[in-house]
Amino acid sequence: MKRFGFAVGLVLLVFAVSLWAQTTVPKPDPELNKLGVMVGHWTYEGEYLASPLGPGGKAKGEEFIQWILGGFFLQDLEIEKGALGEMRGALLYAYDPVSKNIVSSGLGSDGGPASGIVKVSGNAITWEGKYAFGGKENLLKATYIVAADLMSMTQKVEISVDGKTWAPFFDAIFTKAKPAPKTK
Repeated sequence: MKRFGFAVGLVLLVFAVSLWAQTTVPKPDPELNKLGVMVGHWTYEGEYLASPLGPGGKAKGEEFIQWILGGFFLQDLEIEKGALGEMRGALLYAYDPVSKNIVSSGLGSDGGPASGIVKVSGNAITWEGKYAFGGKENLLKATYIVAADLMSMTQKVEISVDGKTWAPFFDAIFTKAKPAPKTK
């Protein structure tokens, strides 16, 4: 009889733990899913204007954007060739439940860290943040306008060294080369 009671208790314990585990598994915030339109392999061509970060010039690049870690993060890996040579970068996007914002953090092969906040409104995605280059912090605003067919987008970037005055910095046209594999 004791074995039966122990077995029933064990079964109830396993069931309770299983039920608890199912109800406490976190899920990615739907706000971050709004960036899903950017998932895929993109190519782009653009032009930099002369700025505190260097001379102007044409640039070509590729971005590989995919969901990682169960869809809690969006990873953006970039390779660009332009007037200053080859540049590589990595950005991670996540939803911050404390600030209730989509946040990003990244690094560039030029040694510059970047961090910012992302807002999505309809087909417009804006990134506003800080980028360190050459020992100085610069402020950047980037606006992406995604086409209705989700196969192209434009990007306009502005720069500020003082937080008051803004100047055009980079314009680009992106074309989706192929969708990224789903890795959520």
